[in-house]
Amino acid sequence: MALIWFLLLATGLLVAVVSGNLDGFTRGALDGAAGAVTLALGLVGALALWLGLLRVAEEAGLTDAVARALRPVMHRLFPDVPPDHPAMTAMVLNVSANALGLGNAATPLGLKAMEELQTLNPRRDTATDAMVLFLVINTSSVQLVPATVVAMRAAGGAENPASIVGPTLLATAVSTLVGIAAARLLARTRLGRMPPELA
Repeated sequence: MALIWFLLLATGLLVAVVSGNLDGFTRGALDGAAGAVTLALGLVGALALWLGLLRVAEEAGLTDAVARALRPVMHRLFPDVPPDHPAMTAMVLNVSANALGLGNAATPLGLKAMEELQTLNPRRDTATDAMVLFLVINTSSVQLVPATVVAMRAAGGAENPASIVGPTLLATAVSTLVGIAAARLLARTRLGRMPPELA
């Protein structure tokens, strides 16, 4: 990623030199840096507020309530994972943390879920259907509270920063449903299976 940013910067500098607009390039870079600092300072306050509210909700048991509501759905989505297996617990907590916008809590739970799913994997070098489906659900991640985006909009001066909650919920719900359908469909077709000669 650092290489990509370096190439973009070097290309911009080269074009500025060739076009004789080095002054504009420098002014744009400085204005961009100043804007980034202003945005970051505003974002810190908004993120602190949202993360504090979500922490209170977590302490009040909201994460556990969402996890309890998700457990029956997760059992149906992952029939190959025993209900009392640690992988199921980690997956349920990961999905509920993601839904509540607790990304920092969701990441270690996702890693733990994958480690536990690997213990159920008969072929150590190939992901199971459950692992693929969990990755899809974790990536699409239904967002009940898109705290980071709301905070960024607030820091950017949006008139109604929380107006994206409804559209975000709809978009992430649709993306999750499409992802689940695609993963289940591919799991049932030859396209989603490794050829016997490679197994």
